[in-house]
Amino acid sequence: MKKFTLLHSCQRGVAAVEFAFLLPLVLVPMILGTIELGHAIYTYNTLDKTVRDAARHLSQHGPGDAVIAAEAKCLAVTGTTDCSGSPVAPGLTTGMVLICDASSLDPTICPPHANQSTGLGAINLVTVSIQNYAFDSLVKFVIPKDFPFNNISVTLRAQL
Repeated sequence: MKKFTLLHSCQRGVAAVEFAFLLPLVLVPMILGTIELGHAIYTYNTLDKTVRDAARHLSQHGPGDAVIAAEAKCLAVTGTTDCSGSPVAPGLTTGMVLICDASSLDPTICPPHANQSTGLGAINLVTVSIQNYAFDSLVKFVIPKDFPFNNISVTLRAQL
């Protein structure tokens, strides 16, 4: 009986020591994963807001104006109409921004709803989208390198 209590007293605290060794191995990936998920959501939200701003800018002007379209692309990429400053997301370029309105009726690029007929006449729907943007992860083992976002798109009614 004495041996059993002596052996039992030597085993005290082993579970606490094992827990202390394993806790960082469990917590670090969870914390890094949470941070990386927050970074991805923040980047997506930023891109969504700039696309919305670009579509709003286009909706205030008539279709087919190349200067306004270039300003809208700059708004979607840098947040300014003159492309000054850095992109709002790493790796974002104006080549990733697609603009569709009544003047660009190519069905292979733009949706067929850009120029809608209604009972009271036609309306112009402006669509601005960011396509093929690859999210650049800060922690590569949490989110794989160049994780692609779905196309981010906003459609608004515009002047005709």
